[in-house]
Amino acid sequence: MHNNIFYDRELSWLSFNHRVLQEAKDPNVPLHEKIKFMAIFSSNLDEFFRVRVAALRYLLTLKKKSREKLKINPASLLKEIQKKVDKQQQELGDIFRNIIIPELKKNNIILTDEKSLNKKQASFVSDYFRYEISPFLRPCILVRKKVTIFLQNKVLYLAVRLHSKNEKNDQSVKSLRSTYAVVEIPTINLPRFIELPSSNHQQTIIFLDDIIRLHLDEIFPGYKVRDIYEIKLTRDAEIYIDDEFTGDLLEKIKKGITRRKTGKPSRFLYDERMPSEFLQFLKDSLILQKEDLVPGGKYHNFSDFISFPRLGPISLQDKKLPPLRIPALESSTNFWSALSERDHLLYFPYQNYDNVIRFLKDAAEDPSVQNIYITLYRSAADSQIISNLIRAANKEKSVTVFVEVKARFDEESNIMWAQKLEDAGIKVLYSFPGLKVHSKLCLVRRKEGKTIKKYAYLATGNFNEKTAKLYSDFGLFTSDNRITREVEQVFIYLEKKEKEYNFKHLLVAPFIMRKKFNELIESEIENARAGKNARIDFKMNNLEDKKIIEKLYQASQAGVKIRIIVRGICCLVPGIKNLSDNIEIISIVDRFLEHTRIFIFYNNGREKYFLASADWMRRNLFQRIEVAFPIYDSNIKKMIKSIFEIQWKDNQKARCIDRLQKNEYIKAGSEEKVRSQIATYEFLKNLLR
Repeated sequence: MHNNIFYDRELSWLSFNHRVLQEAKDPNVPLHEKIKFMAIFSSNLDEFFRVRVAALRYLLTLKKKSREKLKINPASLLKEIQKKVDKQQQELGDIFRNIIIPELKKNNIILTDEKSLNKKQASFVSDYFRYEISPFLRPCILVRKKVTIFLQNKVLYLAVRLHSKNEKNDQSVKSLRSTYAVVEIPTINLPRFIELPSSNHQQTIIFLDDIIRLHLDEIFPGYKVRDIYEIKLTRDAEIYIDDEFTGDLLEKIKKGITRRKTGKPSRFLYDERMPSEFLQFLKDSLILQKEDLVPGGKYHNFSDFISFPRLGPISLQDKKLPPLRIPALESSTNFWSALSERDHLLYFPYQNYDNVIRFLKDAAEDPSVQNIYITLYRSAADSQIISNLIRAANKEKSVTVFVEVKARFDEESNIMWAQKLEDAGIKVLYSFPGLKVHSKLCLVRRKEGKTIKKYAYLATGNFNEKTAKLYSDFGLFTSDNRITREVEQVFIYLEKKEKEYNFKHLLVAPFIMRKKFNELIESEIENARAGKNARIDFKMNNLEDKKIIEKLYQASQAGVKIRIIVRGICCLVPGIKNLSDNIEIISIVDRFLEHTRIFIFYNNGREKYFLASADWMRRNLFQRIEVAFPIYDSNIKKMIKSIFEIQWKDNQKARCIDRLQKNEYIKAGSEEKVRSQIATYEFLKNLLR
């Protein structure tokens, strides 16, 4: 905690990831979904070490005077982080051993190892090793200070201690001279989990790792295998772009992607049973620091469990929720007519994302459409969005696409898409120095009679039809000129990079978003001081910006009632007497990733509603092009309010965010049980009746 009124960002993120892990042991979560949450927890933690921990480790390299200027003590924080991570890793191991494996067994799914194979399985494994695995193996004998190996990021290896078969058999193990080696587990080429021949209605799975363990004698002829331990190295994933304001930014990012593969170590995960002399040899050979070393279990990369075979009855998975139709759009033969009549709010994944695809498909095919503008941050691997943009260009439409090539871990993919778009004759705009374009906007200009009519789509989530099945996001279709005119201004800025702007309806960062949100909060403060009812409801992914938090503390002190739903980082500390006792915060983690951003200001009974691409983090408000867009349609306001209230009443998947971020579930008392994601689906389904 910092000054007791700001919770540390990194520790809060670990608290969020613990909420993910909690889902893996919730008895009400189906088995395969428990396994999925276990994988997500592990994947999240890997990214945390690659980005956040690596950045803190970098701060330790600064000169003493520079470190003294920091508002945090990186060494102390890293110790606290490691303490929490160790505790969570222990919990992960307990969940795996005491919940996942027994539940698999209960459902006749056996996760076996190399020591428990019957004859038929041993024969299958032997053949599988010889014909499928062996061609990908490149073992490397290590010689201290002479021969080593470059460990690739997040790749699994078996570290092996060997003794020569030529040594005399009567020698004690301790007196034998050890040879050390490393073997990569080729999960890039092969599945991590292999299904074995089974009987008695059982289905048996073995780790790829264990098949290799069983055949190490074949890999190292002339040696006896004494010890085998799994290891993994996580590397710094940040792309450091020196002097971002000069030179070719795109070329710098390409070079940064290449350097990422050889980034500095941020975590060396090893089997905690490894003897100290073995670990010391690896530390010296791989040129690791003491602080790189993190003990773990027999298996690493639990993120691979995302592809664990979904065997057993369908009841072991979440009940399917087919995306709901939107009759006002889908029954219309003329999409433009439907958008002209009124605004339409879509809520994914509950409702059909195909309407967004149709918007671009119709724009591509319609001869009256002249221009299409869109921002792309993260796209699907086989993107229909991009296919329709290319189709539009082939139909001789003017298409302009802003591609954010600094979207972390999507840089390479985005550069590839940008090249394909350019090859199709599309005008591609690239990243700004010092800024990321994170807004989700699309504008279509269509000739109707003698005028040009503008249609816009503004969203809280990416133009990505794959993640739209997993992330909860709002998307607004509108032809309201107040909004479409300003969306056009955003694209003019992205293209011309001129500093002039005149936004009266959209809240655009870094220009006016913070200022406008401050004014809206200040208005609630003034109403509260005047004895009027004052209230603010927010929903976002992360709440980290200290100036915004201080403003919310002021509002709470003035008597403004504040309810916040935050999925991830929350640096605001609720419940501090005379400071934040009017602020309540919950967090929801369930089958869909909560990704919407909602801002509702009571405004003395004339409520103002905004949806946004931005969280309240400093980077969103200062270092990104973000857009919060107003909702003017009264029916849509009612829909958003109803959804917020459903989520606020969640007593199945909501956790209370308290002063210590203990992640205690909000439990149903005498009131009806509410699982908000299921209740939201039913609410939207009822709108169709």
